[in-house]
Amino acid sequence: MASLTLLAPLMLSARSWSVTETARDNGHRLTPIAALPAVAQQTADALVLDPAEKFQEMSGFGGALTESSAWVLAQLPAEKRLEILRRYYDPQEGIGYTLARTHINSCDFSLSIWALDETPGDYDLLNFSLAPMRRWLLPLIHDTQTVAGADRFKLLASPWSPPAWMKTNNRMDDGGSLRREYAAAWAQYFVKFCQAMDREEKIPVWALTVQNEPEAKQTWESCLYTPEQERDFVRDHLGPALAQAGLSGVKLIGWDHNRDRIEARADAMLGDPESAKYLWGLGVHWYVSDDYAASARVHAKFPDKAILFTEGCVESGKLVGQWANGERYARNMIGDFRNWVGGFIDWNIVLDQRGGPNHVGNFCDAPVIVNTETKQVSYGSSFYYIAQFSRFVQPGAHRIASHGGPDALQSVAFANPDGSLVSVVLNETDAAVNFALSVGGEALTCAIPAHAIQSYVRSAQ
Repeated sequence: MASLTLLAPLMLSARSWSVTETARDNGHRLTPIAALPAVAQQTADALVLDPAEKFQEMSGFGGALTESSAWVLAQLPAEKRLEILRRYYDPQEGIGYTLARTHINSCDFSLSIWALDETPGDYDLLNFSLAPMRRWLLPLIHDTQTVAGADRFKLLASPWSPPAWMKTNNRMDDGGSLRREYAAAWAQYFVKFCQAMDREEKIPVWALTVQNEPEAKQTWESCLYTPEQERDFVRDHLGPALAQAGLSGVKLIGWDHNRDRIEARADAMLGDPESAKYLWGLGVHWYVSDDYAASARVHAKFPDKAILFTEGCVESGKLVGQWANGERYARNMIGDFRNWVGGFIDWNIVLDQRGGPNHVGNFCDAPVIVNTETKQVSYGSSFYYIAQFSRFVQPGAHRIASHGGPDALQSVAFANPDGSLVSVVLNETDAAVNFALSVGGEALTCAIPAHAIQSYVRSAQ
């Protein structure tokens, strides 16, 4: 690759820069490369960082702990399983993950369809139990919490469907809606889940989403809400139930679906003060639309509400392991972060060689793929591309202004709580690109290879 070179011999600052690179063609995978001191020179077309102009705070990065991921990991020897968790969540060895998402009741990335209370008509939830989670899912969540550290680990929980007996179609899959007479009971189901996770498992729930993908009728677990129905459920049932149970500190997130419809959902849910008062913000997925600016438009209307990326993956098992998958992650992360999205949660942290298991065959890629027959563990491009953000951008960081640079590159920048600065630069083109990186009158002359991503970190001191 082209090397980093100095523009001039005069150093301006004692602050040092480090550079880490992942690239398709040179074997670099989260590899430190030469970093030279900044100097008193900059060019007109430099990529300029401005730490004085700050935007959204970052909640952190993470992935989904699904029953399928738990099953795949359980097929490995204990030490190999633990190594994967460490590479994600360990504070020293890992890539900076602190967030995790799991499912309340089953989802498509479960081994079968199940609920935590399958007793028809059990309005008082007398038969509610975490028992269906104990074989596969809870051991994974416990071990992840241990690796991350209880003080760092933040769990988001999302339902794909209420129990079949609460729904208009009497089944958990194939869409259907929540029956009105069970709205109060379904709200209490969230309360029971949070309480049981805390009291029985010592795993506090950091956040909840109201419903995974509420406008998607799927062949797997799904439940439909119009914007008004989700608003009313939060306003009249879920918000009050959490508050009355002393769970107002659990962050409540609406929408949890694609960018293309986030504005209509925001207008309904955040535009009603009685619903909005219970909502921390909205969750967004990347399927269907690349209109990243939709999040910025929501922020302009509702600046006190957070937007969190809660799910994305490369669909179709046929695409498992392709280099372009990592580039898709980085492109989406840059687009979202530049438009007020304040954190990132990937879909499954690990899947098998088919991109499963998935009980309806809805296979997809994951950053880590385990061949359950040979026990080979493969870290794909998406693992390293995500890591170029998550390893360097700390929870509590703020995005900062950045502008300029060559048109061929995409970038985003952050100021960490410790005073360090991070600039992540993406090159999806077939050619290496030279550019200057400038902050506070200092500049680096840099080069990024074709199909590569780099993280530039300026130390606090």
